Amino acid sequence: MSTGGAETERQAWLRTVAADVARLDRSSSAERAADILRRSITEGALPPGAQLSEIELTEVLEVSRNTLREAFRLLTHEGLLVYKLHRGVFVPELDEHDVIDLYRLRRVLEVDVVRGLDDRDPELPASRLEPLQDDVEAAEAAARADRWPVVGTANMRFHEHLIGLADSSRMDAMTGRLLAELRLLFHVIATPRELHEPYIERNRRLFELLEARKYDEAAADLHEYLLHSEQAILAAFRSR
Repeated sequence: MSTGGAETERQAWLRTVAADVARLDRSSSAERAADILRRSITEGALPPGAQLSEIELTEVLEVSRNTLREAFRLLTHEGLLVYKLHRGVFVPELDEHDVIDLYRLRRVLEVDVVRGLDDRDPELPASRLEPLQDDVEAAEAAARADRWPVVGTANMRFHEHLIGLADSSRMDAMTGRLLAELRLLFHVIATPRELHEPYIERNRRLFELLEARKYDEAAADLHEYLLHSEQAILAAFRSR
């Protein structure tokens, strides 16, 4: 991407951050600022290697430097930012070991959530699945419009809502970090369409299995789905 294109994208991201700030509850400012930056990573607006500017972010987030540095500290602790001596704060660049580690965690979390529905909520009401249906339909609509980064964000939300079926605040918190790290891995694949197109139909199938309360079949399908996704990411890393 040209320097001009990168600068245009950065300015667009800063405008998005400023819009989010307008909706902030002023309490827990560092946590809220961290939430916005974490979401920016999850939605692909902050790619690996991106440097974060204290001057720009204190202005658009409307927080002090101390508050912003606390937000940076929180995200550094999560592994979503790194501090480089005399250079500043950056979004980290992940490697093949991270792929294997993160997908191992995904299989433990997501497959267990789906398999556990048979015991925890065998008559899962349709209302609980509405967010997943919305995510599937959003991805399908974005694909028809050739808006592949939006497809990626809908896919992230699908998996977030899937884990949300567990009704566990601890798992929800872990998922926020997990999905942000995953989005960093996805940048290794050249085009968003190449990455996300195969999973539009798979998310639809998984939703339909859940809707039919075929939880064991859904869990097996999801396990295969995640193995396929992991191999695609690893192949992209190895071909660089």
